[in-house]
Amino acid sequence: MEIERKKLEIEISKAKSGNQSAFSFLLDTFWGDVYNYQLKRTKNENDAEDITIRTFSKAFDKIKTYDDNYVFKTWLITISKNLHIDLLRKKNISITTDTSKEQENSAYLVVDENPTPEDKIITEQNLAKLLKDIKQLKPKYQEIIQLRYFQELSYKEISEEINESMNNVKVKLLRAKKLLAEIIKKS
Repeated sequence: MEIERKKLEIEISKAKSGNQSAFSFLLDTFWGDVYNYQLKRTKNENDAEDITIRTFSKAFDKIKTYDDNYVFKTWLITISKNLHIDLLRKKNISITTDTSKEQENSAYLVVDENPTPEDKIITEQNLAKLLKDIKQLKPKYQEIIQLRYFQELSYKEISEEINESMNNVKVKLLRAKKLLAEIIKKS
């Protein structure tokens, strides 16, 4: 038990230094705990998985703030619990938003969904800009976005393609999307 605690302390220390294999170790070690905690709370596998991915992403972004006086698993569960609360708040807000009769009626109007020539040009320009923004990412993030969104591979297929666990793929993809969003906001 003491040896396991020491190994965990070493891996956390490595993660604080940005060591990717330490992140993988922590992810593999605690994924089940966080996922099962969320599955009990949400009773929905997709929500549990989504919150678990967000938990690790947030934890890894804030790993330097982790205080060694606390149990790492407890720290992760607390992050996870707070993310779940945020999700519930967002759902409650969207459910309670009132719509007027006029808004409801306008939502049912049938719209021609064929793109106009102008729409096509705008789409092409947006795609070119998006590709330019993606090229600003590190190659490993470019690759995972390419595999997921342009080749439309599943997490499992990406995992096999880059020879990493599915959990790592999910976290990398979430990080890539966050970094891309920051690049897009700046430009």
